Amino acid sequence: MLIVPEREIATLMTRAAAFDAVEQVFAAMAAGDAYNFPVVREAIGHEDALYGFKGGFDRAGLTLGLKAGGYWPDNLEKRGLINHQSTVFLFDPDTGQVRAMVGGNLLTALRTAAASSVSIKHLARPDARVIGMVGAGHQATFQLRAALEQRDFDKVIGWNLHPEMLPNIEAVATEAGLPFEAVELDGMAEADVIVTITSSFAATLMADHVGAGCHVACMGTDTKGKQEVEAALLARATVFTDEVAQSVSIGEAQHAVADGLIAQSDVHQLGAVINGTHAGRISDDEITLFDGTGVGLQDLAVAAAVVDLAVEQGIAIKVDF
Repeated sequence: MLIVPEREIATLMTRAAAFDAVEQVFAAMAAGDAYNFPVVREAIGHEDALYGFKGGFDRAGLTLGLKAGGYWPDNLEKRGLINHQSTVFLFDPDTGQVRAMVGGNLLTALRTAAASSVSIKHLARPDARVIGMVGAGHQATFQLRAALEQRDFDKVIGWNLHPEMLPNIEAVATEAGLPFEAVELDGMAEADVIVTITSSFAATLMADHVGAGCHVACMGTDTKGKQEVEAALLARATVFTDEVAQSVSIGEAQHAVADGLIAQSDVHQLGAVINGTHAGRISDDEITLFDGTGVGLQDLAVAAAVVDLAVEQGIAIKVDF
């Protein structure tokens, strides 16, 4: 078995490699060559933690495995550890033997950012110039760095429930040489692309906050009850997602479907756009929305890529198991 420790991930995994891995696995999902297993997520009744498993099998990439982990809300304050903790396990699909154990914390951040970045590449207008960020926490910095690589943006605008956190994303804009402006939510109407990355259980971004032709990447809703955007926005938009079943059950689409504003058939796989079996954006005035719920195959794809890199560079630790 190979081990790639968390401490090695930052030197191995680039945003470009994460982007390629996620784009390829989305395409495989839409082609029917890869599928996710049912998600297990439970409150364990200890330390207020949520713990669970996401897994799947990619026939095209011959990647089989799972990510185990969750959210420990008191980690940072009590122990100086990040609150999200995860580990990815890969198995040989021919034999079932364990192939690798990979630190999953940074990989989760990179694959989440890669997913919204893939959506921007395939759905945002080519002439998009202003990017808006709703949310300014740790993950927002990953999202913004990845997004800025997909278009020639000339301005970043941002909103956060706690404005004192906005310097997090302002710093990313500054390092990219772009001006940053803090705005109220109605100021998001200026944006050509909006990325939402919050943990909200009530809609923050409303339909009238979004201008014609905008692409919205909703990246924070991954649990029943969570909601970042008004359901009416999905009714105005052409909606895409990583996995339709998750979108309508634990993603942003859960609310629009429950309210009868859209049907499950109105939610499309982003992978179909990548494969060319869905046209994607068809006009400059169309609002497109990507509901990034986060699927196990994303984790497996980036973990498999990092294992290959670790072997090439002699960093992987080999143990008998």
